[in-house]
Amino acid sequence: MSIQTLGRCGAVVCLVVVMAGCMSSRTTSRLFNKCTWDRDSCLYEGSYEPDEEAYAEEEARRLNEAQTR
Repeated sequence: MSIQTLGRCGAVVCLVVVMAGCMSSRTTSRLFNKCTWDRDSCLYEGSYEPDEEAYAEEEARRLNEAQTR
């Protein structure tokens, strides 16, 4: 490998590190969230306990509103 090639690789690595540092934690958490890439793995297929369904719907509504803000 020539010095020029090593210099280019180093510049690319530095750029990636700077870009990663500039990403917000929200963006980072969304990128590495398994539900972002495989939504089916996050869906619950079982039955609810009494009053749990209403709580789950209200919590989902609250989280959606918080995310849009």
